[in-house]
Amino acid sequence: MINLAIIIFIVFLKFAIPAAIVFFPFLAGWANFILDTIDGDILIPLGLENPTYQLIDKLADWTTYLGMILAAWRFKWDIKKWIYGLFSFRSIGQLLFLIFKNELLLFYFPNFLEPLFLIYATIFFFKKTKTYSFYLKYKWLIWIFVFVYKMQDEYITHVANVDRSELIKGLLDKIF
Repeated sequence: MINLAIIIFIVFLKFAIPAAIVFFPFLAGWANFILDTIDGDILIPLGLENPTYQLIDKLADWTTYLGMILAAWRFKWDIKKWIYGLFSFRSIGQLLFLIFKNELLLFYFPNFLEPLFLIYATIFFFKKTKTYSFYLKYKWLIWIFVFVYKMQDEYITHVANVDRSELIKGLLDKIF
């Protein structure tokens, strides 16, 4: 019974935190990133079946993306058209994944939205009115980071299907 309560609470957070992104892009965005990184390692061992987890996770991801586009609109970010375009691009991939159940589709439609949003939200949090000029000054570095980070992440997650926790543990075991 306690497992069910924890599962319900975590699933609640997977939808509540994305709603908060609209109002607190930096704090809620990073909280969501952390939760989305660890939730599967918690929910599945607690008894949530993997197919159910995958459906919840993809719906929560889409809710997160919706929160991101609403935050970009609410705060009148100068990169909002990029945010809208990347939202549309990833949404197509997620819809195709839900229809065809083929994880490769998530690799072919990578989630560039989330890392770009988190970087911009971080700049916005610290620079406020100078956000866009800071972004423009470092846009090539930002985009190289977004591309490299997300492509390796999508590959590990959806092509190699390697559990990131096990990958990190294995690397640490080799080092130490």
